[in-house]
Amino acid sequence: MEREEIIRNLEKFGVLQEGHFLLSSGLHSDKYLQCAQILQHPEQAEKLGEGIAKKFSGEKIDLVVGPALGGVVLGYEVARSLGCRGIFTERKDGIMQLRRGFSIEKGERVLIVEDVVTTGKSALEVLEVVEGEGAEIVGISAIVDRSPKDLKLPVPFKPLLRVEVEIFSPDNCPLCEQEIKLVKPGSRESKK
Repeated sequence: MEREEIIRNLEKFGVLQEGHFLLSSGLHSDKYLQCAQILQHPEQAEKLGEGIAKKFSGEKIDLVVGPALGGVVLGYEVARSLGCRGIFTERKDGIMQLRRGFSIEKGERVLIVEDVVTTGKSALEVLEVVEGEGAEIVGISAIVDRSPKDLKLPVPFKPLLRVEVEIFSPDNCPLCEQEIKLVKPGSRESKK
Protein backbone atom coordinates (compact mmCIF):
# COMPACT_ATOMS: atom_id res chain seq x y z
CA MET A 1 0.00 0.00 0.00
CA GLU A 2 1.21 3.48 -0.83
CA ARG A 3 1.27 6.18 1.84
CA GLU A 4 -1.57 8.13 0.17
CA GLU A 5 -3.80 5.05 0.01
CA ILE A 6 -3.14 4.26 3.68
CA ILE A 7 -4.00 7.81 4.73
CA ARG A 8 -7.13 7.82 2.55
CA ASN A 9 -8.32 4.53 4.07
CA LEU A 10 -7.55 5.60 7.65
CA GLU A 11 -9.68 8.69 7.06
CA LYS A 12 -12.44 6.77 5.25
CA PHE A 13 -12.82 4.22 8.05
CA GLY A 14 -12.69 6.74 10.92
CA VAL A 15 -9.36 5.66 12.40
CA LEU A 16 -8.19 9.18 13.21
CA GLN A 17 -10.44 10.59 15.92
CA GLU A 18 -10.40 14.08 17.41
CA GLY A 19 -11.32 15.08 20.95
CA HIS A 20 -9.59 14.86 24.35
CA PHE A 21 -8.04 11.46 24.94
CA LEU A 22 -6.29 9.83 27.89
CA LEU A 23 -3.51 7.67 26.47
CA SER A 24 -2.28 4.52 28.19
CA SER A 25 0.95 6.41 28.96
CA GLY A 26 -1.09 8.76 31.15
CA LEU A 27 -0.57 11.63 28.72
CA HIS A 28 -3.36 13.51 26.94
CA SER A 29 -3.87 14.10 23.21
CA ASP A 30 -6.35 15.86 20.93
CA LYS A 31 -6.13 12.98 18.44
CA TYR A 32 -6.45 9.22 18.78
CA LEU A 33 -5.82 6.47 16.24
CA GLN A 34 -8.40 3.70 16.62
CA CYS A 35 -7.12 1.09 14.14
CA ALA A 36 -9.88 -1.34 15.16
CA GLN A 37 -12.12 0.78 12.91
CA ILE A 38 -10.24 -0.33 9.78
CA LEU A 39 -9.23 -3.80 10.98
CA GLN A 40 -12.90 -4.81 11.30
CA HIS A 41 -12.97 -4.90 7.49
CA PRO A 42 -11.20 -8.11 6.35
CA GLU A 43 -10.16 -6.75 2.95
CA GLN A 44 -8.52 -3.74 4.61
CA ALA A 45 -6.84 -5.86 7.28
CA GLU A 46 -5.48 -8.10 4.53
CA LYS A 47 -4.04 -5.11 2.60
CA LEU A 48 -2.40 -3.69 5.72
CA GLY A 49 -0.96 -7.11 6.59
CA GLU A 50 0.45 -7.46 3.08
CA GLY A 51 1.96 -3.97 3.32
CA ILE A 52 3.81 -4.84 6.51
CA ALA A 53 4.89 -8.23 5.14
CA LYS A 54 6.43 -6.49 2.10
CA LYS A 55 8.58 -4.32 4.39
CA PHE A 56 10.23 -7.53 5.64
CA SER A 57 10.15 -9.50 2.38
CA GLY A 58 13.93 -9.99 2.36
CA GLU A 59 13.92 -11.59 5.80
CA LYS A 60 13.25 -15.16 6.82
CA ILE A 61 10.42 -14.97 9.37
CA ASP A 62 9.11 -18.02 11.20
CA LEU A 63 6.59 -16.36 13.49
CA VAL A 64 4.63 -13.14 13.88
CA VAL A 65 3.76 -12.05 17.43
CA GLY A 66 1.44 -9.19 18.32
CA PRO A 67 0.27 -7.85 21.66
CA ALA A 68 -3.41 -8.23 22.49
CA LEU A 69 -5.54 -6.46 21.56
CA GLY A 70 -4.15 -4.25 18.80
CA GLY A 71 -1.78 -6.83 17.35
CA VAL A 72 -4.13 -9.83 17.19
CA VAL A 73 -5.96 -9.26 13.88
CA LEU A 74 -3.07 -7.44 12.22
CA GLY A 75 -0.53 -10.04 13.35
CA TYR A 76 -2.70 -12.79 11.90
CA GLU A 77 -2.88 -10.99 8.54
CA VAL A 78 0.87 -10.36 8.44
CA ALA A 79 1.54 -14.03 9.29
CA ARG A 80 -0.88 -15.15 6.59
CA SER A 81 0.85 -12.95 4.03
CA LEU A 82 4.28 -14.25 5.08
CA GLY A 83 3.08 -17.89 5.18
CA CYS A 84 4.08 -18.45 8.80
CA ARG A 85 2.49 -18.88 12.23
CA GLY A 86 0.96 -15.95 14.04
CA ILE A 87 0.34 -15.75 17.78
CA PHE A 88 -0.26 -13.05 20.37
CA THR A 89 0.77 -12.14 23.88
CA GLU A 90 -1.56 -10.91 26.62
CA ARG A 91 -1.22 -9.12 29.90
CA LYS A 92 -2.13 -11.10 32.99
CA ASP A 93 -1.89 -9.20 36.26
CA GLY A 94 -0.21 -6.41 34.29
CA ILE A 95 2.55 -8.64 32.88
CA MET A 96 2.86 -9.42 29.16
CA GLN A 97 3.09 -13.17 28.57
CA LEU A 98 2.29 -16.11 26.35
CA ARG A 99 -1.01 -17.78 27.15
CA ARG A 100 -3.51 -20.13 25.47
CA GLY A 101 -0.85 -22.78 24.95
CA PHE A 102 1.17 -20.60 22.56
CA SER A 103 4.88 -21.30 22.41
CA ILE A 104 7.95 -19.90 20.72
CA GLU A 105 10.78 -22.21 19.72
CA LYS A 106 14.38 -21.33 20.49
CA GLY A 107 16.01 -19.82 17.41
CA GLU A 108 12.77 -18.91 15.64
CA ARG A 109 12.94 -15.64 13.72
CA VAL A 110 10.14 -13.39 14.96
CA LEU A 111 8.48 -10.23 13.68
CA ILE A 112 6.58 -8.18 16.28
CA VAL A 113 3.50 -6.40 14.94
CA GLU A 114 1.02 -4.00 16.51
CA ASP A 115 -1.51 -1.48 15.28
CA VAL A 116 -0.09 1.78 16.68
CA VAL A 117 3.21 2.52 18.38
CA THR A 118 3.07 5.51 20.72
CA THR A 119 5.70 4.96 23.42
CA GLY A 120 6.90 1.52 22.27
CA LYS A 121 5.97 -0.01 25.64
CA SER A 122 3.83 -2.87 24.31
CA ALA A 123 6.33 -3.73 21.58
CA LEU A 124 9.16 -3.80 24.12
CA GLU A 125 7.12 -6.00 26.46
CA VAL A 126 6.52 -8.46 23.61
CA LEU A 127 10.23 -8.26 22.73
CA GLU A 128 11.12 -9.32 26.29
CA VAL A 129 8.75 -12.30 26.09
CA VAL A 130 10.15 -13.38 22.71
CA GLU A 131 13.79 -13.00 23.79
CA GLY A 132 12.97 -14.89 26.98
CA GLU A 133 12.00 -17.86 24.83
CA GLY A 134 15.36 -17.77 23.01
CA ALA A 135 14.01 -16.50 19.69
CA GLU A 136 15.60 -13.92 17.41
CA ILE A 137 13.70 -10.70 16.71
CA VAL A 138 13.86 -9.63 13.08
CA GLY A 139 12.04 -6.34 13.63
CA ILE A 140 8.97 -4.47 14.78
CA SER A 141 6.22 -3.02 12.61
CA ALA A 142 2.92 -1.20 12.97
CA ILE A 143 0.27 0.41 10.84
CA VAL A 144 1.03 3.78 12.42
CA ASP A 145 4.04 5.16 14.25
CA ARG A 146 2.87 8.11 16.36
CA SER A 147 5.85 7.98 18.70
CA PRO A 148 8.12 10.88 19.59
CA LYS A 149 10.85 11.33 16.98
CA ASP A 150 13.50 10.25 19.47
CA LEU A 151 11.98 6.81 20.12
CA LYS A 152 14.73 4.21 19.95
CA LEU A 153 13.92 0.53 19.58
CA PRO A 154 16.64 -2.14 19.78
CA VAL A 155 15.65 -3.75 16.46
CA PRO A 156 14.63 -2.36 13.05
CA PHE A 157 11.27 -0.56 13.19
CA LYS A 158 9.39 -0.34 9.90
CA PRO A 159 5.87 1.10 10.24
CA LEU A 160 3.57 1.67 7.27
CA LEU A 161 2.98 5.30 8.22
CA ARG A 162 4.36 7.97 10.55
CA VAL A 163 1.89 10.46 12.01
CA GLU A 164 2.87 13.30 14.32
CA VAL A 165 0.30 13.83 17.04
CA GLU A 166 0.70 16.37 19.81
CA ILE A 167 0.61 15.05 23.38
CA PHE A 168 0.24 16.90 26.65
CA SER A 169 1.12 16.33 30.27
CA PRO A 170 -2.10 16.10 32.35
CA ASP A 171 -0.95 19.05 34.47
CA ASN A 172 -0.24 21.20 31.39
CA CYS A 173 -3.06 20.23 29.03
CA PRO A 174 -4.88 22.95 27.08
CA LEU A 175 -7.81 20.57 26.56
CA CYS A 176 -8.24 20.17 30.33
CA GLU A 177 -8.11 23.96 30.67
CA GLN A 178 -10.95 24.19 28.11
CA GLU A 179 -12.86 21.58 30.16
CA ILE A 180 -13.23 19.26 27.16
CA LYS A 181 -14.42 15.83 28.32
CA LEU A 182 -11.55 13.35 28.71
CA VAL A 183 -12.08 9.95 27.04
CA LYS A 184 -9.99 6.77 27.51
CA PRO A 185 -10.35 4.70 24.33
CA GLY A 186 -7.41 2.24 24.64
CA SER A 187 -7.25 -1.32 25.96
CA ARG A 188 -4.41 -0.95 28.48
CA GLU A 189 -4.84 0.55 31.92
CA SER A 190 -3.60 4.12 31.94
CA LYS A 191 -1.10 5.48 34.42
CA LYS A 192 -2.83 7.59 37.03
